[in-house]
Amino acid sequence: MSNEKRFERTLVTSALPYANGHIHLGHIAGAYLPADIYVRYKRLRGERVLYIGGSDEYGVPITLTALKEGVTPQDVIDRYHAANAAAFAELGISYDIYGRTSWPLHIDTTQSFFTQLNKGGFIERQTMNLWYSEQSQRFLPDRYVKGTCPKCGYEDASGDECENCGAQYSAQELKNPRANIPGDTSSPVLRESAHWFLSLPAFAGRLREWLDSHPEWRPNVRGIAYGWVNDLRARCITRDTDWGVPIPLEGEDTEGKRIYVWFDAPIGYVTNTRQWAMDAYGDESRWIEWWKDAGTRLIHFIGKDNVPFHAVIFPAMLMGQGDYILADNVIGNEYLNIFNRETGKSEKGSKSRGNMITVRWMLSKVSPDAIRYYLCANAPETKDAAFDWDEFAARYNGELCDVVGNFVHRSLTMTVKNFDGRVPAPGPLDDDDKALLAFLPEQMDAVAEAVETFRFRLAVERFIEIGRRANQYFDTKAPWVTRKTDLERTGTTLYACCQVVRVLCSAMAPFFPNAASVLADVIGVTLPKGGPDGGPDGWNAGKELMPPGAALKPPVVLFPKLDKDLIAEWADQHARGEAQ
Repeated sequence: MSNEKRFERTLVTSALPYANGHIHLGHIAGAYLPADIYVRYKRLRGERVLYIGGSDEYGVPITLTALKEGVTPQDVIDRYHAANAAAFAELGISYDIYGRTSWPLHIDTTQSFFTQLNKGGFIERQTMNLWYSEQSQRFLPDRYVKGTCPKCGYEDASGDECENCGAQYSAQELKNPRANIPGDTSSPVLRESAHWFLSLPAFAGRLREWLDSHPEWRPNVRGIAYGWVNDLRARCITRDTDWGVPIPLEGEDTEGKRIYVWFDAPIGYVTNTRQWAMDAYGDESRWIEWWKDAGTRLIHFIGKDNVPFHAVIFPAMLMGQGDYILADNVIGNEYLNIFNRETGKSEKGSKSRGNMITVRWMLSKVSPDAIRYYLCANAPETKDAAFDWDEFAARYNGELCDVVGNFVHRSLTMTVKNFDGRVPAPGPLDDDDKALLAFLPEQMDAVAEAVETFRFRLAVERFIEIGRRANQYFDTKAPWVTRKTDLERTGTTLYACCQVVRVLCSAMAPFFPNAASVLADVIGVTLPKGGPDGGPDGWNAGKELMPPGAALKPPVVLFPKLDKDLIAEWADQHARGEAQ
């Protein structure tokens, strides 16, 4: 945590999801919930923090979706941008801006990046052989061509990657190619096409030096990044398509070509920061300190498939600009798979299998806090995890409801009923009282330490431990018994319990914002919202003792239990492919 002192502000990004489908729970567990917990914690601490997100709206997946649906790419991105923005908001993913790479401002930002790299001699033109459909009279980039994976033999692999084994390759390596265009039955042929490449080898030394300076990164991120740096090659940054950012070159044959989505997508972070500055301050120049000042700590939250782009390619692009900061950490999570109840095995979520669970569908069944709890407690931080309906219900009901929710409800119910809705004045404190009150700030620090080091599973475990200790104390002191014989002792017990509730309120805010807001209203405290300009420290304020006489409202159920019959019904719907 001492590393924090040298930074004046923190810029957090989450990978931009393609606007060609609904976000699903795998997305949330990998790139969005961890980032949101971290950002909410930083805001509550009063630190300056900015959270940038948005839709990735160019690229082959979007044009292919439009082609198959008989609509325009703009129709596709408008639909899914709105749907995903709404799903994120309902789940409590608290972006400062959720932007779009189809904005005109993004064309300006991307072309500026391209031009600067070109001036630096980092972009080169090459001619390559690509698959071409004579029937459709067009080149077949990426997913426009299907065939047999050259690595595993999967027969429905795309032109750039295999869904089955995860391998990436050039389209020319694809075996038995066929056009992936409705109505096109022709066999594609290879044809020459001119394209532009980013010279990644030119950045090898600087990339290695940068990676060497961050031994604290997760091993999976470092392993993938070093694997790429050890075998850097020039990467094509253009495609044969009419959907994307125009190539800013005069006197070159760029007709029918656009900048490739993997190049422009991470630049969307910069675009969206520029737009945020204009929206928030009416001053676009306010974005500069967030990207060009050494006092900014930049952190990317991504799934592991995005590690090469955020730990190698985008940093090289930033190096080529000359004055941008580089990421202080790249948090690359593993995958959240799906537990198949019939086979008893975990399997990768995919549209074709029909086993994905979209956020919008899940939110129609359960509360945002229930989703956030399970995806955090079961986060795929160092290895793949799996969504299991039975485990979801058991952990949420048995931990968040029974441990935390139950303690808050029974302690506040007794306090409101027996002490006129106010925090009671304590009598002399015994060893149990003192031990509990000493434990609370220490455990808040332990939760904070886990969040600061991006161990969110551990953080939520430490949060739950507050409830466990408090329940043990409550059961030992048995205030439902002492209230009949020793009201002073009962008041002391419930005074200590009120301090636990106060700590739980602040400590749960990054994880379960809805419940925290409700509880804050019940106990009469304010949780600062914080943001890019900073604010008061509401986290450490949670350690302050609630004074005797502080007013309390009647408690409400913070975490309603999940019904086992409904869980079984939803699991069956999911198994039938109805959760997408």
